[in-house]
Amino acid sequence: MGLLDGKIALITGGSRGIGEAIVRKYVNEGASVAFTYRSSSDKADKIVAELSKAGANIKAYQSDAADFAQAEELIKTVLADFDKIDILINNAGITQDNLIMRMSEEQWDNVITINLKSVFNLTKHVVRHMMRNRAGSIINMSSVVGVFGNAGQANYSASKAGIIGFTKSIAKEVGSRNIRCNAIAPGFIETDMTTELDDKTKETFLSGIPLKRLGQGEEVANTCLFLGADMSSYISGQTISVCGGLNT
Repeated sequence: MGLLDGKIALITGGSRGIGEAIVRKYVNEGASVAFTYRSSSDKADKIVAELSKAGANIKAYQSDAADFAQAEELIKTVLADFDKIDILINNAGITQDNLIMRMSEEQWDNVITINLKSVFNLTKHVVRHMMRNRAGSIINMSSVVGVFGNAGQANYSASKAGIIGFTKSIAKEVGSRNIRCNAIAPGFIETDMTTELDDKTKETFLSGIPLKRLGQGEEVANTCLFLGADMSSYISGQTISVCGGLNT
């Protein structure tokens, strides 16, 4: 028996990094999973082939979560394929770091649109279905820099802070229909991007982390598991930091 047996989850940005870890965790705990990707079709196909062979009910969809119309069509398609959506995980996101003096309007708009507007788009189109079912869990991926900011990441920090405010508002709007909405704020997590950092940069990161190590994607996925499962049934409107004590 898995903690998510019988649950249907939609996960955006599920073909790599933290998103892939969440997909794998949810499948292992018995969920049927729909996940999206923007461009990495080969990677998405490999994940589906591997997990389907092991018995998972899983399907990948190429979709841009930042596009309002595509988000609406995605929800319709997933509902047609899986009949319901119990859990929505808004994970899609990018970084385009620069100091404010050098940051272009395009860099600002890209990050705000992909990171923040995508959360609005998917939530907007799924919440009516969840309200009819009188049940649902929405999990939004924020970041510790959305809590305390970071030099050179004004666009990213603003987008992730916006997600926290959005999460609290949605939790208050739909809580009476038994729909929960929470955010996760990862710290420095070991991904493809962090493996490219030089040793000096990594040492700088580690110096501020009480646990003295980078986090793993699975550790974020474990928190997603908790918030998606029934054991968190009285938790809503909260932001849980997964950061090794960085946000302390």
